[in-house]
This record gives sequence, C-alpha cells and structure tokens, in this order.
Amino acid sequence: MKQKRRFPSPRDLAPLMKFKAPELNAKKRRLDAALTIYDLRRLAQKRTPKAAFDYTEGAAEAEISLARARQAFEDIQFNPGILRDVSVVDTSSMVLGAPVALPFGIAPTGFTRMMQSEGEIAGASAAAAAGIPFSLSTMGTTAIEDVKAANPDGRNWFQLYMWKDRERSMALVDRAAAAGFDTLLVTVDVPVAGARLRDKRNGFSIPPQLTAGTVINAIPRPEWWINFLTTEPLAFASLDRWSGTVGELLDTMFDPTVTFDDLAWIKKQWPGKLVVKGVQNVEDAKKLASMGVDGITLSNHGGRQLDRAPIPFHLLPDVVREVGKDTEVHLDTGIMSGADIVAAVALGAKFTLIGRAYLYGLMAGGREGVDRAIGILAEQTTRTMRLLGVKSLEELEPGHVTQLQRLIPRS
Repeated sequence: MKQKRRFPSPRDLAPLMKFKAPELNAKKRRLDAALTIYDLRRLAQKRTPKAAFDYTEGAAEAEISLARARQAFEDIQFNPGILRDVSVVDTSSMVLGAPVALPFGIAPTGFTRMMQSEGEIAGASAAAAAGIPFSLSTMGTTAIEDVKAANPDGRNWFQLYMWKDRERSMALVDRAAAAGFDTLLVTVDVPVAGARLRDKRNGFSIPPQLTAGTVINAIPRPEWWINFLTTEPLAFASLDRWSGTVGELLDTMFDPTVTFDDLAWIKKQWPGKLVVKGVQNVEDAKKLASMGVDGITLSNHGGRQLDRAPIPFHLLPDVVREVGKDTEVHLDTGIMSGADIVAAVALGAKFTLIGRAYLYGLMAGGREGVDRAIGILAEQTTRTMRLLGVKSLEELEPGHVTQLQRLIPRS
C-alpha cells in the first residue's frame, strides 16, 4: 500500500530546530566527547610526545602480562538479578578504617610531571574532590609536602621503594608521616627494573633529551613543550636530579636484598596503615597476613616488571578465600572501566587502584582530564551496579561474576 505523505507543519518542525549551544572551550569540548578511558587514551596520544606517552603505555618485554591482565577483565560474564530497587546506588565504603566515596583510588605513578606538567597536583586535587585516596610514588615528581597541600583534608598514601640507602628511604617515610599521610604502600616486586623496551628504543631519559626525532615528534604537540619548558624544572619527591635512562635510575636505587625481615622492620617504623603492593601468589599473601599487615595489593606492576607474570584478577578469588577475613585485599593492573572495578569488588577486592587510566586523563587535559577519568569510571561503576541489581558495594558477591577460561594450566 502506498504511503501517504503531507507537508510538515511548523509545530512538527519546532522540536527539531532546537540546536545545542556550541561549547567554545576547546578542552572542555574535547573531554566531554570522551566517553571511555580508551577515548581519553586516544586524546592523550595525540597531545603527548611519543617517549612520554610510551613510558605510560608500555610494559615489560613483549608486554604479555599487561595484555593478559586486560583480557582477564574482558573474559567474564556478569550475572544480573532483576526486579530490584536500584533507584539509589551507594558506591562508598570503608577502606583501611576510613571512608572512600568510590571503590577505586589513584595508584602511585612515577615521573608524572613528565606526562603532563600539572602532574601529581592535578591527581591529588582531583582525588580530593572525588573523595578517593591519592598515592604518591617514591619516583613521583612532586614533593610530599606539596601533595599534602593539594589534598589537605583527603586521604594521601605514600608508596615506598626500599632503596639500597636505607636511611634515605626511611627519611621519606618520616616525611610522609609528618605530613599526615595515612597509609604506606610498600612495593615489593621491584628487586631490579623490568626490561621496558619502549623506553630503551625511545631513549627515554630524565630529563628528556632533545634529538632530531624528539623535535620532529614535538612539532604537532607544542602545548606539551611550552608547558614543560615554562613551568618549574622537573624535580622528584625523593631525589634532586638524575641524568640517564629510567631503567638505569631504578637499577641504581632499588635493593635486590630486601626480605620479609626488612618489611617487618619497616612496619615497626610506620605509625599508620601498611599495605604491601606487588603480591603475586597465595603463599606470600598468607605470610603477609600472618605478619599483621593491614592490606595487600594483588599487582604485577601493570605488567612493567616480570613479563608473563600471574594475572592479579585471576588470583583474587583464591587470595580472598585464604586471607580476606583478616586482611584487606586490593587489586590493580589492567583496570580500564568501571565494569572492571565492579567485577573485582564482586570477587572480593575491598579496593582497586587505577594507574594508566588516571594518566590518560592527565595527559588528555590536566586536572580537568583527571576529573573526567574519575567521572567516567564512577558513572560506569554506578551503571554496572544498577544493571546487576545491586544498590551497594556490600551486595556485590562472587555469584555476580563468572570468570571465563582462556588460559588453562596444563597438568
């Protein structure tokens, strides 16, 4: 039957003629258009020189550990409940004895002002606004006291690498305690630096060296260089200056002789909560729990140390089963969405940390970019919880997630 046609009336056209006012702020327009962390990643890559972007993006050797960690989050099935009242969803909880507004915080990242000139100040102030913890790395590029000033009333955590120079290491711990940092993250998976091949191929050094390649790569990224050259020279939370590659710096500083006895000694020195970061098997988790640490973070360092390392998300259920009643279990590595965070909490993680996801936001737009990254993850977390039929983190349980098998050990 032939369709009847008519001329549209002005009343029909009026709703279609309401145009959205253009956003004149280019940064806001850019960030508003980013709907996922991967969108922020694409913006970051366009705006950041290759060596700095690759330092964030890259992992060790063939980067298998990182790829497997991300794949593990994709290889799940959510099992939702229906006909629940999820009109109001609560994403807050108590972590290490104090409240957090969301089930994730900002992980410690090194050389952060190299990624974008606002660096840790952007991360700490964004964390304060969101009600989540901010972690400062030993290899951070902002002083402990300056991070405290940027996040005066929020939760600041300090991440410690134990150096060969023990007095220098503990001087940092004393400064963090004096500044009111409430948690010490002791990273234990770096006896030596991993083989980060992208950095070697890029000649990534501290400070960055100008070569013909870096100049050519900088031409379409003038804002990064203007910011880098017109702000305070790069300095570190833990050392004054260094001339050489990142790997050489790490190998000079890090101590391959650190043992459980050293950890016990550190625990006696620190007045706040202590979390051990870099745990990669059940037996080590049990030993740490028996020592009375407040938390452990299952992590393979974002794939940046041992390639083909265990997948933290796969370890999570077994570790929670063994130590979760006595010790908080946290998780990082591979998290790129709020759905990843919800899956981790459902399988027993008390808390998660985001590293690259935060840095992509920072590189994409400074403080506003970090706000956008946090906002994206918060929105995805809330939406995933609603779709699962839960209204609080406490209602998430292992039955909400099925881990699908891809890599099965051979007998």
